[in-house]
Amino acid sequence: MPVFTIVSAADSRAQAILTEYFDERSAGFPATQGRYRVSFPDPANFEPPRGLFLLADSQPDAAESTTVGCGGIRRIDDAPSGAVRYEIKHLFVRPEARGHGWGRALLAELEARARELGARELVLDTNASLASAGALYRSTGFVNIPPYNDNPNATDWRAKPLDP
Repeated sequence: MPVFTIVSAADSRAQAILTEYFDERSAGFPATQGRYRVSFPDPANFEPPRGLFLLADSQPDAAESTTVGCGGIRRIDDAPSGAVRYEIKHLFVRPEARGHGWGRALLAELEARARELGARELVLDTNASLASAGALYRSTGFVNIPPYNDNPNATDWRAKPLDP
């Protein structure tokens, strides 16, 4: 399984994989929804305890880069119930690494880290065109909720309560 490393969202490795992510999303974004809007994360929102950004590496001791994925969490406004709410952002696994459980492992790690930071609810936004991502979120307990933001790239919003 992967080894997870916290890095700044401004780190060159984070920027490289985020660029891949945004390029893939732009290329595959449904034309009926317009143009994909790229928005690199503000590194300040992904610094503990406000949040964090993870790289997933398949071979952390290898001489060459083995980063297979990335994702972040950031604190946002509390839920209507008052629960401390963190948002999952930019969950991405490189195409050549898909189908091996990396996305599920990365999502589980982000959830565990959010719990450590005090989250009692996780939320995320996604696009219906990302069928595999939607299936992953549903299978890990995320349910549909009304929009909590105005992300123009999103068609679906989801939440998952976390036990203390």
